[in-house]
Amino acid sequence: MLPAMPPAVLQFFRASQEGDADAWAQSFAVDGVFHDPVGTPPVLGRTAIRDFIASVLPNFQPFLGLTPLDAHTVGKWVAVSWRGAAVALDGRPVNWSGINVYELDEDGLIQDAKAYFNHSVFQAQLAD
Repeated sequence: MLPAMPPAVLQFFRASQEGDADAWAQSFAVDGVFHDPVGTPPVLGRTAIRDFIASVLPNFQPFLGLTPLDAHTVGKWVAVSWRGAAVALDGRPVNWSGINVYELDEDGLIQDAKAYFNHSVFQAQLAD
């Protein structure tokens, strides 16, 4: 069972599990910002976020998505711990986990998403 989350954050996770770049990006405000992961240049705007997601998904067969474990909502901020799973094109499993922090806009869409996870661990699983 998924933890209780605002609709846009729930859509973010469900779209990731469905591998649907359009629905995933639609969880963001038009001028939303995605830090994936924190410390890398942010992806600015819904169109760029959609393009970013669409560029990642083809690297996996399948991309199983992000599964939320716990969610904590305080006003317009939501923190969610999660784990991710995918299968690399060569058949190797890829597993990672992290915490995302979301700020929602007045319409309830994601204005800013910060993904905290160890990108090196993620990348090492894809290295030859």
